Amino acid sequence: MNWSNPLHHPLAILAGGIVLVVSVRLLALPSAIALPASAAIAIGGAQLLGWRQPQRAKTLLASELQVLQAVARDLAAKAESLRQEASRLLASGSGQLELLTAVEYVCDRAQELPEKVAKMTERLQDNDSLLSITALQQQLLEVQARQQRSTGAAQQQLVQLAASLQRNIELAQQGEDARQAQAIALSTLMTDSAGALQTLQNRLRTANLADATALVELRSLSEELSGFQESMELLVSR
Repeated sequence: MNWSNPLHHPLAILAGGIVLVVSVRLLALPSAIALPASAAIAIGGAQLLGWRQPQRAKTLLASELQVLQAVARDLAAKAESLRQEASRLLASGSGQLELLTAVEYVCDRAQELPEKVAKMTERLQDNDSLLSITALQQQLLEVQARQQRSTGAAQQQLVQLAASLQRNIELAQQGEDARQAQAIALSTLMTDSAGALQTLQNRLRTANLADATALVELRSLSEELSGFQESMELLVSR
């Protein structure tokens, strides 16, 4: 059995202190009785709080993973809508084969997310599946390497992801469970990706594909979506 240190639980220390004060000042009990009673309350309270913390963390993780799966399904639905838009433009002979096939590819990858997130959920819900510091550090190195090669919105997104991974590494190094934080980071990525995907779909519906300026914007949005995909793949694969 793992014993919780009372010093890590201020409420347990407070309860022990109250028992000590009441025992000595109000009940006039000798210190030989009051001190062991106070210590027993503090230690017992620490064990109770120590037992409840993992249970609460498990409940919060399960809730966050449910949200994550819902976000993944919503993103996949939006991706299917965009893929159909790109396919329609291809079938209409509007040109820009490279751009539209790239959009279709990004959408196909997005539609794979619900299944991958479901597998990740099973993995994270295992009580013995605390995130490895080594795996988190490897993820951070890959993100930092991509950050050096990126510019604009893509680079900013990678900066935020790197900061999130660094926080998760610090949690893991302190012995904390970083799974919920990792799930939140992925949920944020998917939400941002859904926004970029919707923007790209709106632009595709209204843009003149023969206009050079419009094409630059569409390619930029497509590349941004591809960057989101790579980041999401990084988090769900480990």
